[in-house]
Amino acid sequence: MRMREVLVASLVWSAAWAADHSAFRVSYAGGTVPGLEARSDARLDLTKPESLSFVSKQTSIQVPYRKINTIEYGQSVSRRYAEAILISPFLLLAKSRKHFVTVGYVDREDRQQALVVRVGKSEIRSLLASLEARSGRRVEYTDDEARKSGR
Repeated sequence: MRMREVLVASLVWSAAWAADHSAFRVSYAGGTVPGLEARSDARLDLTKPESLSFVSKQTSIQVPYRKINTIEYGQSVSRRYAEAILISPFLLLAKSRKHFVTVGYVDREDRQQALVVRVGKSEIRSLLASLEARSGRRVEYTDDEARKSGR
């Protein structure tokens, strides 16, 4: 009896873990989603076969993959001036990279929409590969640095 309880508990835990980790953690950077503030934390779920889901505390949208017409990837690179002043001048040599993905799509009213999200560096490659595979669109890179790190 005890073994069965442990098995059921582990199955419930693993299902909850998989549900929580099947989506990419992103930060909404901008776009045309109404009622959503920049820098809002969200999840981008690409596990559904027909559409991607963007879910935040304020709103939730579904974008059918066939309606996606643009995928762009770019970086924002800056020096770490504040850290260099506060911690060490050697940090001036380090660069801070922020990874941004723009998904352009056509909504139900046939209007062009855009969703710009910031993605962590550990998730950018798998997110780009998933978007390409699901949508059938190639990622457009905004510069050579983005092309290097996106592949």
